[in-house]
Amino acid sequence: MKGKKWLALACMALALVACGQKAQKKATENPEQQSVRKEQKANKLRYQGSYYSVQGADGQEIIIVNKKHPLAANYAPGEDPEAQSAFRQLVTAMQEEGFPISDHYSGYRSYENQSQLYQNYVAQDGQAEADRYSARPGYSEHQTGLAYDLIDTAGNLLTEAKASQWLREHAADYGFIVRYTEDKEEITGYTAESWHIRYIGSEAQKIAKSGLSLEEYFEVPGGDYED
Repeated sequence: MKGKKWLALACMALALVACGQKAQKKATENPEQQSVRKEQKANKLRYQGSYYSVQGADGQEIIIVNKKHPLAANYAPGEDPEAQSAFRQLVTAMQEEGFPISDHYSGYRSYENQSQLYQNYVAQDGQAEADRYSARPGYSEHQTGLAYDLIDTAGNLLTEAKASQWLREHAADYGFIVRYTEDKEEITGYTAESWHIRYIGSEAQKIAKSGLSLEEYFEVPGGDYED
């Protein structure tokens, strides 16, 4: 009998510890993150024939592209007009703030263009290194027509600290998120890119405030390629 009593007590103790851990995890999340968790239950990743997507909180379709979720080779939407208009507004705002941002940028890339770019990087640095900073063909957000790389007036990708910080703080005002950040490299699968922004639309504000990556926010797998 004593053995059974001790076993029952041990099970109760383990249950209390588990409950305590769950409560602690909930307590460490800020209100924005708790709100995100509730919304995530309704988000289901779907394959739409040539791309993967989830439904945002406002009903908007959000295309998901990462090393686990590629685009079809024939998916060629061109540059999204809404995203392009928002990007122009963002660039103008940065220029008015005095940042040396060029009107030139890297936007939409076809599957074929990305393939050539990627092969050039592989030839230059080897595949393992290239995979850290360049997407394989079919795995680039640029193919969606919703991603942009900002370029400074010297013709370089944007890396200046103050401009990059402004972008982190204000990109969402224009419907964008800074897609690849230093604290999320293992989740996004890429090294940080202060110049790369992705158009989301109205839900960009919530994503930015949550402090989560796109993968975390919509609870979709990220990280490296399967092979």
